[in-house]
Amino acid sequence: MSERIAAVEDYLTCPVCLDTFKEPVSLGCNHNFCSSCLQNYWDKHNTKNCPLCRRKSSKEGEVCSKPPQTEAEGGVCSKPPQTEAEGGVCSKPPQTEAEGGVCSKPPQTEAEGGVCSKHPWVPALFCLDEARALCSICEFSQHRDHTVVSVEEAVSGLKEQLQSELKPLTEQREQASALQRQYEEVRVHSERQAEACARHIRETFERLHRFLQREEELRLTALREERSRQLHTMDSELEKVRELLSTLNKNISTVEQQLKREHMDFIRQYSHSQKSSRSLLSQPTLRLGPGLLINQATVLGNMGFKAWEKMRSQVHDRPVILDPNTANEWLHLSEDLNRVRGGETKQQVPDNPERFIRSASVLGSEGWSCGSHQWDVEVGDHSDWIIGVTKESVDRKGETSATPKHGVWCLELTDGKYNVVDKKLNVKLRPEKIRVRLDYDEGKVSFYNTDDMSLICSHTDRFKEKIFPYISVGKAGDAKTKEIKICPRDVQLKT
Repeated sequence: MSERIAAVEDYLTCPVCLDTFKEPVSLGCNHNFCSSCLQNYWDKHNTKNCPLCRRKSSKEGEVCSKPPQTEAEGGVCSKPPQTEAEGGVCSKPPQTEAEGGVCSKPPQTEAEGGVCSKHPWVPALFCLDEARALCSICEFSQHRDHTVVSVEEAVSGLKEQLQSELKPLTEQREQASALQRQYEEVRVHSERQAEACARHIRETFERLHRFLQREEELRLTALREERSRQLHTMDSELEKVRELLSTLNKNISTVEQQLKREHMDFIRQYSHSQKSSRSLLSQPTLRLGPGLLINQATVLGNMGFKAWEKMRSQVHDRPVILDPNTANEWLHLSEDLNRVRGGETKQQVPDNPERFIRSASVLGSEGWSCGSHQWDVEVGDHSDWIIGVTKESVDRKGETSATPKHGVWCLELTDGKYNVVDKKLNVKLRPEKIRVRLDYDEGKVSFYNTDDMSLICSHTDRFKEKIFPYISVGKAGDAKTKEIKICPRDVQLKT
């Protein structure tokens, strides 16, 4: 390529001033000069001969102003101008000006291949350092220290580069499409959540009779506000995904159209297309964010107890409210969120960030970073469960063992045998209700049989983050107890 550029440089050099042509003209003998150099030579020697071959022009003062053409290899024009019977000047002589005799034929347009308004007929070159086309006559000398190639070679390389960026753009579009489907699944599920919440709210307040209608409406208002918040959050995020998809589709379409362009049309649009595609590729990948589902625990949690505080009626306060947004698809929670069972069929729930995927687990809706807390769990004769606490950052998508090493402090019953940290326990009296007591500041979790308050086991550790109640439930099999239940505090929980 360097030889080719050198040939172009040599061909564009005036043999008189040894510099790049300025207003080049061509004699009938096909020798080319700067217009001023030729005129000065003629004035100095009082002749109209060619400075190189000494050939005399057949018509005084007449030269052809059509500049020299270059071939693909950088050579001279392969079609020299036709000569007349006398002297061999251009067969279509231009009109001459009053002085200098150069032809006044108007320049060709840029559509014919040039980038310079002064020399539109000259084939352009491309500077890789500045990523733009340049005029071979006006600008070549300014780019001697740059990497300059032919337009054909530049187009080939730039198309290859743009083609390489098309694949990641396509992959990003596929990821955005998959993310859009996830958001749509969340929307459908959240609608079901809203319906379930509304139904349970109505049933609860009907039991409290007509004088609780005001409380019922307050709760429904809270639900509508939560639904509005959830829709606003999700619509905002979904709009970003739609805008990204639209932008990606437009950009990919533009790139595909740009790749079909030829030479100068491609060069003119290349920088804009490349900037747009790189800008999209540099953006962080969007992902499904947390907090997109209806916060059922907030809307429904301790609903009866709060009403009881106002009306002094008999209701139950449950110290732990299960969070359905964390529940594995095989688990089924009661509407009041205090019971859970392992189901025979999967539920249609979205894979939101809060949800357990590989383990049949669910968390309480409220976690703690200090203080002492306790709650009773009714297990009955169910033979497959894990109860305890876990750290907030526990792995919810992988198959993690329920051990302190993985951030789970628990008591486990499997196949009729009690285990703690993979060790079997000798439990003489099988408990039907188990009290879980967490002392965050002391770093201790203990499990008691509520029948006689005997200690079953305990864990001692140093908690470094928020701790949540944890339950994992398998199939009940032949057991009479099908559900694991959080017991009301004012009935069962006595300290």
